[in-house]
Amino acid sequence: MSPVRSCSRTACRQPAVFTLTYVYADSTAVLGPLATYVEPHCYDLCADHAERLTAPRGWEVVRLPSEAGQPTTDDLEALANAVREAARPAPSSGEPVGQGVEVGRRGHLRVLRSAAQQQQNVER
Repeated sequence: MSPVRSCSRTACRQPAVFTLTYVYADSTAVLGPLATYVEPHCYDLCADHAERLTAPRGWEVVRLPSEAGQPTTDDLEALANAVREAARPAPSSGEPVGQGVEVGRRGHLRVLRSAAQQQQNVER
């Protein structure tokens, strides 16, 4: 296996110099320096394909500055960590979702209590 990674585009054998990551929650495509390690769901691109990159309608392309020479890992690693953190499911509080009982209202805001908590208050 060659130590040089090649472009992820079909039939392109040029060496990769950029890494493309999608942040689906923000409708953003992030193009930065080549990642130190191959990451799942990231795409390595050659200079030609990175220059011609377009995003779907309604999406934004963020191009991180590429540094001449060896890529640094700080910015791209921080971005990858942020993407991983955003993709993690929120911790479950153990309460059933959608089981609230309205106990108050102010304008368009509502105060809800979980059905289990409401039932405990009635038993007391």
